Formats: sequence, structure tokens, C-alpha cells
Amino acid sequence: MSDLDDFLYEQVTELSQEGNVLFDDGDLDAAMAKFDAAWGLLPEPKNQWEAALWLLAAKGDVYFARQQYAEVVDAMMRAAMCPDGLGNPFIHLRLGQAYWELGDKSRAGNELTMAYMAAGADIFEDEDPKYLDYLKTILQPPVGQDTL
Repeated sequence: MSDLDDFLYEQVTELSQEGNVLFDDGDLDAAMAKFDAAWGLLPEPKNQWEAALWLLAAKGDVYFARQQYAEVVDAMMRAAMCPDGLGNPFIHLRLGQAYWELGDKSRAGNELTMAYMAAGADIFEDEDPKYLDYLKTILQPPVGQDTL
């Protein structure tokens, strides 16, 4: 698909960046409002645009911070259907965490494994250690290593 026109791309990017700053400051409602505003600017079908991936991932991250795990799954599954979404380590990380929190350990294990395979243990660095600890119960360490 062709890229968004420059003016629209700038608007979407600016709103997204503002949302990221608000998210980092802990203002989840204001961050979501910025991400929603940016989402609203995308022409239909929205999931064809590269920006849809990072906007859905950002919205999923807000849902994760709010502990709204079913909404995380919905946003991240939609993100996975966007260009470059499938195989994105962050998408798989958040999906795995959400499934873990929802009690679906099988899906959690699959998604956390994909995140680990794509990005290594570093992707878990700033996350609650329980997710990597769970992964260690289902995955063997790489050859030549004692741990994941």
C-alpha cells in the first residue's frame, strides 16, 4: 500500500508522539485520547497503513498499563494483522503477558516464546520477571548457555 500523504503522516506522528509522552508521564487517559485521535485520521481500511501498527501497539500498551488484558489481546491481534505486525517482538510480548494474566498459559507460552525468539531476553528487561520466569519453565536455554 502507498504511504500516507506527508501532511497526514505528520499529524498522525505528532499525535502519537504526544501520546507517548503522556503515557510515559502516567496520564493514560490523555495518552489514549491522542492515540485515538491519530487512529481517527487514518483512511479506511485503517489496518493497511504502517501507522496502524504502532498506534494499535500503543493503545494495547495503555490497556496493559490499565490491566485491561482482554483489550490488550484485541488491540495486539489487530496490530499483528497490519504491515510488519506478524513477528513483531513487542506485539508478541504484550500478547503473551495478556494471555498469562488471563490464565491462558498455553497461548502465553507461545507468544512469549515468539517474543524471545525475535528479540532475545532483552525484551523482558523492563518487564515483571514473572513472564521470563514462566518462559524458563517451558523453554530450554540455547546451546552453550545455562539459562535463557
